[in-house]
Parts: sequence; C-alpha cells; structure tokens
Amino acid sequence: MSASTEATITAFNEAFGHHDVDAVMALMTDDCIFENTLPTPDGERHVGQKAVREFWKQFFHDSPRATFETEEMVVAGDRAAVRWRFDWGDGHIRGIDLFKVRDGKVAEKLSYVKG
Repeated sequence: MSASTEATITAFNEAFGHHDVDAVMALMTDDCIFENTLPTPDGERHVGQKAVREFWKQFFHDSPRATFETEEMVVAGDRAAVRWRFDWGDGHIRGIDLFKVRDGKVAEKLSYVKG
C-alpha cells in the first residue's frame, strides 16, 4: 500500500534526522539491507539488524552535526524514491535513496549520491 509505504518512509526519515538509532532500527526488518554511498564506486552493503545498527551508530557518532532534508518523495506500491540533501556543517551532498518496504518496515535502503 502506498499510504503505508509513505508513512513508514516518513517515520524512518524523521528518526534518521534525530540520529535515533533505536527508532531507525525499529523501522527496519530483521533481514534489512542497507547499501552505503561509500566507498566508491559501489558502496558497502550491510545486511541484517546487527550490521546495519552498527553502521548507523558509527555514522551518527562521526557526524554529530549532520542534518538530513527530504526534498522529494515518490511512492509506488511497496517502493519509494527519496531525493535528499545531507549537510554535515561545513559541506553537503545531495542524493537519492531507493527504499523497499515490507509489512510496515524498511526492508531495503539503497543510497546514491551526486558527483
């Protein structure tokens, strides 16, 4: 359902914006997949609650001033594309996340950046 997908992604992005690892992980499936933008060219792939949680803990620790702004969200069934801007204080990047939602939780988050 699109409404459920949109609500899940909105809640996920709000938790992410607050650097709330527990809330982010509560919105991800046990077998979740996250593909980071780094290292180039393909990024790292993290699979499962434990691996993804560890990544987010380190990421938020290393980027305490970081802010995340959703610029646009397009939802199609259980999938969503989110165009975003990520600002860490003395710089920023823009990119897109491709999400897959299952049973009201994020099953997959694949991240890509410009440049």
